[in-house]
Amino acid sequence: MIIAYMVYFNLGPEIVWSDYTGGLILFDLICGLFTIFLIAGFILPLLTDFGLLEYIGVYLTALMRPLFGLPGRSAIDCIASWVGDGTIGVALTNRQYTEGYYTAKEAAVIGTTFSAVSITFCLVVLENIGMLDYFGQYYLAVTVSGVAAALIVPRIPPLSLKKDEYLHGEKKETGDVIPEGISRNQWGLTLAIEKASNSGHVGTLLKNGAKTVLDLWLGVLPIIMAFGTLALVISESTPLFQWLGMPFMPLLNALNIPEAAAASHTLVVGFADMVVPSLMAQTITSPMTKFIIGAVSVTQLIYMSETGAVILGSDIPVDLKDLFIIFIERTIITLPIVCLFAHIFF
Repeated sequence: MIIAYMVYFNLGPEIVWSDYTGGLILFDLICGLFTIFLIAGFILPLLTDFGLLEYIGVYLTALMRPLFGLPGRSAIDCIASWVGDGTIGVALTNRQYTEGYYTAKEAAVIGTTFSAVSITFCLVVLENIGMLDYFGQYYLAVTVSGVAAALIVPRIPPLSLKKDEYLHGEKKETGDVIPEGISRNQWGLTLAIEKASNSGHVGTLLKNGAKTVLDLWLGVLPIIMAFGTLALVISESTPLFQWLGMPFMPLLNALNIPEAAAASHTLVVGFADMVVPSLMAQTITSPMTKFIIGAVSVTQLIYMSETGAVILGSDIPVDLKDLFIIFIERTIITLPIVCLFAHIFF
């Protein structure tokens, strides 16, 4: 609240309230999230309370369990993120965790792996680097590298060390095991109808929706304001992110990437805000390097001005140290894959 007042009334050091730090968070991000959270609060019950997760989960468990060690219903988190926003995916994951459908480990994996940014945001990144005509190639690189990260990161610390325990010690029926003599469709419909019949009436829906909205507004937005501004202040006023990016220079040189020094500065600054790398890339002349920066900034997935702050504000058992380690792991995994695609396309 104090930081928001400083930004709104231009109080204190300019580095706090400038258009590139607190001003970006308050006016460009918070205002948009205010509306997104309002809509999401009433849309989430439509996804969670009327059988969609139960029905889809029965079909996708055969894919999600062996590949990612997750229940099939978790695929809906990713779809919600792609269509809407990564914060919606986190909010959905948190709700499923608190209700007993996900373990602590599953919630941590889903929140940091499948809460991807929306397709609309990808277009914003491409517009920043002036490469909208490469959307097909760009999204192919993002998808393949994102799947690779989803296969590897949950199997290494810190995510592999999270406990497979339910928040309240009780597991809800997820439909992972299909009874003998019942088809997948029949079992999915049975679970979906049972869930929908227990969802109450319109009044309950509105009450739960309002509670979710207030939780997001009062519990998450302040954290985004604080952590997002702090991260951007550090990136704007100190060379910390440039120093952190220096270890990537040998890797970029080994991958034969033009303007490796400039590219290395953008690889870690994405932890502060996902838009910043694509904005920094505007000064780079190589289309290949711009493509790589834009794609990696999306596959890194964790950024403190939005998704990371929302995760910290939730009940999902992930702290700031975990988020930074996961961010670095995703960068190391996805960078070579994106560079491979870049060499093919350019």
